[in-house]
Amino acid sequence: VQLQASGGGLVQTGGSLRLSCAASRRTSSNNGMGWFRQAPGKEREFVAAISWNGSNTYYSQSVNGRFTISRDRAKNTLYLQMNSLKPEDTADYYCAVARGAMAATGADYYRYWGQGTQVTVSS
Repeated sequence: VQLQASGGGLVQTGGSLRLSCAASRRTSSNNGMGWFRQAPGKEREFVAAISWNGSNTYYSQSVNGRFTISRDRAKNTLYLQMNSLKPEDTADYYCAVARGAMAATGADYYRYWGQGTQVTVSS
């Protein structure tokens, strides 16, 4: 499975961005998917996850209420709508396909990873 993330860019504080992650194979439609991010000099951290059918979602405390994860299984595409962006959201954002059908917060649960898309929020 190949994952292509897009939608990153430069935005001002309070702005919005929508990230997309296109998967190359339908296999991902039966698996949970997630978004992680890594800021310069920091470890990769969990952002959001969604189960195979979208019925369950999880968010990190830092983005809960501002970000929304969704997926279109027919298009094999994962999304992350990011609103009310803050400078601390600045990072490279990575999408991933889980080993199973459920949503999960641990990076070890994910098998395939995209190349990342950069998000920069200016103050």
